[in-house]
Amino acid sequence: MMFCSVSIVILFQLLISSCSAANSNLFRQYIGAESDSVKLSDVPINPKVEVHFILAFAIDYTPDNHSSPTNGKFNVFWETNHLDPSEITSVKAKNSNVKVAISLGGDSVVNRRNKVYFSPKSINSWVQNAVSSLTSMIKQYNLDGIDIDYEHFSSDEKTFVECIGQLITILKKRKTIKFASIAPYEDNGPVQSHYLSLWKKYGHVIDYVNFQFYAYDKLSVSQFIDHFNHQRDSSYVGSQLLASFISKGNLGLPPDGGFFEACRELKKKGKLGGIFVWCADESEAFGFKYEQESQALVLGSV
Repeated sequence: MMFCSVSIVILFQLLISSCSAANSNLFRQYIGAESDSVKLSDVPINPKVEVHFILAFAIDYTPDNHSSPTNGKFNVFWETNHLDPSEITSVKAKNSNVKVAISLGGDSVVNRRNKVYFSPKSINSWVQNAVSSLTSMIKQYNLDGIDIDYEHFSSDEKTFVECIGQLITILKKRKTIKFASIAPYEDNGPVQSHYLSLWKKYGHVIDYVNFQFYAYDKLSVSQFIDHFNHQRDSSYVGSQLLASFISKGNLGLPPDGGFFEACRELKKKGKLGGIFVWCADESEAFGFKYEQESQALVLGSV
C-alpha cells in the first residue's frame, strides 16, 4: 500500500509538471502597420515552427482622415499594397505551418494623430456589427484568427468584457476563427484592468496572451524574467503567455541586449509559450535576423 501511495503521489506531481510546462514552437509577428512595402514572403519561415502573421490593424472607425467610431463595423487599416487576399492565400499555400490573423484596435489612426477608442453604443449592437463585418473580412482575406489590442476606452470595463468575450465566443462557435489572442500590457490603469477582467470571465476562449513586454522601459534580463513570471503566475494564470520584443529595441528587453538569453532561461524552465515581435515593418531594416533567431529558439536549437 505504501508503494502504491508513493507512486500515485509521484504520478500526480508529474502530471502537474507536464501541465505547467508551456514551451511551444509558436512564433507570431505583427505586420502592416508602418510600411506598405513589407510582404509576408519577406519574413523567413522555418517549416518546423508554427508561424502566425497578425495584420495590424482592423478598426471599427471610418476609413478617412476624420476617423470616428463605427460601433463594431470594422474596416481595414493595415497597408494593403502587398498584404492582400492573393498574397495571403499564396503564402499559406506554400507554407502549411503559416496562419494569418487580424488585430483589432491598436493605438491610433490617421498617421498616429488620433487615438483609437473602444466606443460601443451598446453591447448587443456592437457584437452584432462586429460579428458581421469581421466574418466578411475574415472570409475575404482567408484569415484564421483575431487578436484584441484595444488600448484606449470610452466604455466601462464590463462592456469591454462582454463585447469582446461574446465576439470571440460567437466566431469560434461558428468556426469562423480557429484561435484568438489578447495583447495587454501593465499600466496600473485601464488597459491591464480591462484585460484582466476579460481573462477572468472569458479566458477559456482565449488561446494566447501576446503580452507587450516592450511597453516597459528598458529592462535587464532578470527584470524581464520577473515581469514574465508575474504575468504568467499572478495575472494571466493558465495562459499560453508569449515573450515579446520590439524590433527597434528601444523599449523592454532588446533582441541584441539579452532577450534571447531570457527566453532560453524561460524555455529551460518550461515556461515559454512562444515569441512574438512588433513588428515586421521595422524588422525589414535589420534583415529579419531576429526573426530567424526567434524561430530557432522556440525549436530549441539555440
